[in-house]
Formats: sequence, structure tokens, C-alpha cells
Amino acid sequence: MQGRNGSVVMGRSERVLDELGYYLLAGAGGEGPAALMDEARRGEELGFGTAFISERWNVKEASSLVGAACAVTNRMQIATAATNHNTRHPLITASWATTMHRLSGGRFTLGIGRGVGALYAAFGIPNVTTAQMADFAQVMRRLWHGEVILGHDGPIGRYQVLFLDPDFREDIRLALVAFGPKTLELGGALFDDVILHTYFTPETLQRSVRTVKDAAERAGRDPASVRVWSCLATVGDHLPEELRMKKTVARLATYLQGYGDLLVRTNNWDPLVLRRFREDPVVTSIPGGIDHKATAEQIEHIATLIPDEWLEPAATGPARGCAERIRAEFDYGADAVILHGATPDELEPVVTAYRDVAG
Repeated sequence: MQGRNGSVVMGRSERVLDELGYYLLAGAGGEGPAALMDEARRGEELGFGTAFISERWNVKEASSLVGAACAVTNRMQIATAATNHNTRHPLITASWATTMHRLSGGRFTLGIGRGVGALYAAFGIPNVTTAQMADFAQVMRRLWHGEVILGHDGPIGRYQVLFLDPDFREDIRLALVAFGPKTLELGGALFDDVILHTYFTPETLQRSVRTVKDAAERAGRDPASVRVWSCLATVGDHLPEELRMKKTVARLATYLQGYGDLLVRTNNWDPLVLRRFREDPVVTSIPGGIDHKATAEQIEHIATLIPDEWLEPAATGPARGCAERIRAEFDYGADAVILHGATPDELEPVVTAYRDVAG
């Protein structure tokens, strides 16, 4: 059905797409944080099950954005994917999560990740370890269930006392943004949601899902209780070509700038291609993230450096083709799919086509 200005609004008879998510303020944030409210409302209108928020240390501070998103939505889950556990005191994070959980009526998921090691080093923040994230998850669950923790001495630090409220009995979902096998295994053992990285090949997706589910089983958990999210770049050809290039070529190039070795190794791609990319004078001349700083001409040149096969793990082309590619992610083992890199308005034709394809 149509809403104001001819926009599509989910009809009462249409099901909520719990298996689909999207990012608020995708990428570098586009028009800035004020756009978040409309994007959150619009995503809920279209029927998305979850809206994700990725933190950047500029105008994308996670707790502020989560509060705004929870306040302007009524049904949709709101999740961080991700914030970093070591940039706030654990009591601040635990209190924030409890506040959002109650404010939203149980719709908040606290998602954490490792972050970018080089950026941490520049800011004087120690790198995040797997042991720290495991310790953090266990401490959060204890605090949310009213426990008073005395003399904690673990990977997240030493604390004489940690507590929120002895009457708390909060079941708050925990998510982990995972890349390598150790983090995937941790997700299966201790977290409720595991969020994979964009541009994972089908083989990498299948392997990652197996790693998570096997780890859950070894930990004595029901593997089906751990939801694995594929993060699929979704850029239909109804968008202008220059914008499509920014959302595909430039976005992947930015990942290669930040942690190319890990992505190439994970997907079994050719490291010599990455080396040529890094040594290219156009790439080295860009002062910052390519998706945020490069010109259209520079992006066109960078497209010649990236093999087509590296861009294939994405939903591109006509809206129906995008929808069919999304459906394929479930065949590869994903429990849910994030339509990554586009706003709800940009995703609307794809969501409409997905409803037709998925039934």
C-alpha cells in the first residue's frame, strides 16, 4: 500500500520480514545523524525485522543513535553492529543496554566487535582480544541478571565491585560481529547473533555458518538458537551508476584499505592483487577512506584494480535479481540477511521484489 508522497508502507496483511535487516546511516553516514529518524521509520514501514547501527567516532556515536532509533520505532529490533566493549566502562555499557532494553520494550540487541587495530593503535587504545569479548559477554549477562560481582579479575580488567541492581532479570540479546574462525567460534559459544562481514563469498559464508553452529553445539547450546546474519551488499541498478560505484567498488576498496589481508585470506583471494591495489598511486593519494574521500574519476580507476570475482558476492542488477540473490544466502546457510550499504528508500524496490520471490 502507499503512504504519504506515494511511498510504500507495509500493509496489515503483509508479514514482517524478520529475516531481513539493514543499516541506519549506511557507510559514512550520508546526510548526517539527523537522517536516522526518517530511515528508522521508513525501514519499519517497509517491514524490516532489524535495523543495525555501526559506530564511527565522529557523528555516529552508538548510544545516542540507538536511543533515537528506539524512540521513533514501535516494532523493529535495534542492534549495534558494532560498538567496542573497551571504549566504555562495563557498568556504563551494561546500564545503557538495560535502559535501551526497557525503553524499547525488549527490542535492543547489544552487538560488539573488534574494531580496526591500526586505528586503535593510533588512538592509544589496546587491541580487542577474543578473551576480552568472551569475558565481557559473561559479565554483561551476570549484571543483567542482578548479580553483584566482587573482585573481578579477568581479560576486561580488574574491578573491586560491579553491579547494577539485584532485582534485574533482563534477557538482552548479545551480538558479535565476526570475521576469523576464533571470533566465529566465540559467537557460537556465547552470543545470540553472529554478524558476518560484507563480500564473503558463498564458500566463506558456508564455512562461517558451520564454524558458528559447531561451536554452539560443543558449548551445549542449540545451534538453531544462534542466528547467523549474512551481510550482503545490496545495490540495485535502479540507482545511478556513480552511486552504485561508490556503494560497491569504493566500499570494497575501503575494506581493502583497512583490513585487506584478513578479507583476502578469508576468501582465499589472490594476495598479489591486493598488493597491486595498495601500491597503486591513485589509491595511495586518497587521504582517508575511499568510499568517503575518492572522486568519481578515482573510483572508476580503482574499479580496474579489483577483479570482478571480488565484487560478485553482492546483490546487484534488477530488483528481482537482487531479491533472488538474497534468497540464495539462505541456501548457503545464513539464518538472516542484512541488505547492506543502502537506505530504506534505495532498498524499497528490492524489498518489494523479495516479497514476491519469498512468498
